[in-house]
Amino acid sequence: MNSWSVPAKKRRSKPMQPSALFAMMIVAAAGVTLAVQAPLNAALGRAVSSPIAAATISFAVGFAVLLVCTFLLGEARAFLVLPSAPLWLLMGGALGAFYVFSALWSVPILGVLTTTSLLILGQIIAALIIDHFGAFGLASRDISTWRILSGVFVAIGVVLSRF
Repeated sequence: MNSWSVPAKKRRSKPMQPSALFAMMIVAAAGVTLAVQAPLNAALGRAVSSPIAAATISFAVGFAVLLVCTFLLGEARAFLVLPSAPLWLLMGGALGAFYVFSALWSVPILGVLTTTSLLILGQIIAALIIDHFGAFGLASRDISTWRILSGVFVAIGVVLSRF
């Protein structure tokens, strides 16, 4: 029996928990911010005549906001245990810098829709691999036809976004 012929009963998921619904709403809102952030940062790049300076400024503002939030929420003690964390965990900041720069640089060339679609496609491909191997201490999840199809549909969306 292939994955296309799995009985409907097995494909049904559990009823959505309120916490899952709230998390989905927060992530969707974050997706909106990503779509707005790229053209906003691109405009900043034009205003300061430098995409790399715009990315730096964007990160500086984000750093300031997060620093204030960390202190306001009483979580500043986390900075004291940072020296005990493995250095490779700091790569998230470098990856974030690459994201901000690549998005603000590509929006004027590709447009917001294509840039965002490609970002999502890249995320889906990486997510499939990360889930499959259970990378970074996460639970392993099988790669299924349905999960691959989600990437295929986004790839089709990327192609359609260019018309």
